[in-house]
Amino acid sequence: MLWGRGTKMSLFGLGSKNQKTFRPKKNAPSGNKGVQLKKHIDATLGSGNLRDAVRLPPGEDLNEWLAVNTVDFFNQVNILYGTLMEFCTPTTCPTMSAGPKFEYRWADGIQIKKPIEVSAPKYVEYLMDWIEVQLDDESIFPQKLGTPFPQNFREVVKTIFKRLFRVYAHIYHTHFQKIVSLKEEAHLNTCFKHFTLFTWEFKLIDKAELAPLIDLIESIVSVC
Repeated sequence: MLWGRGTKMSLFGLGSKNQKTFRPKKNAPSGNKGVQLKKHIDATLGSGNLRDAVRLPPGEDLNEWLAVNTVDFFNQVNILYGTLMEFCTPTTCPTMSAGPKFEYRWADGIQIKKPIEVSAPKYVEYLMDWIEVQLDDESIFPQKLGTPFPQNFREVVKTIFKRLFRVYAHIYHTHFQKIVSLKEEAHLNTCFKHFTLFTWEFKLIDKAELAPLIDLIESIVSVC
């Protein structure tokens, strides 16, 4: 799979005064399997049926499907958090939390081996840096069509989604009223519904990790 940087694009409406992105958007360039799968995602999302949009297309490779969706959800969270950057600061959010019961500390196992307490924006910065390293690593996300994925690929993907979930949990618990004031709550809910259905379909996040938003999640999966 070949991933590249693309232009900034907002899920919250082109031309919006709130249009921002935390990182350059990643795209799969033309001429490979990733683009075909991305077109399938866009087409099924356009139908409005998110349950269909997350299912593995018939005859497609599961790892390819996980890979292209990982990039897609990275972009979604990237853009979503970008709308809140001026409100989510070290002063307003000195810790990365999801309500009073859940606090997240950062460690990547390489540069920072022991979990450290950081502000929410610093956590998201560390997280996006770490995810980009994974996406750009050809031994994890192969750039050449037909190159096999590593044996631990699913575990890497699960860690990425687990940590992306924490951004959603922080946004809902800490910044939802600001999202409402920006009139973006419908977009947030749709993005999170899509994220939830995908992670539920492929069992990418352990239920214990979902505790901060479990009521919302169970309402999503029970209705769909």
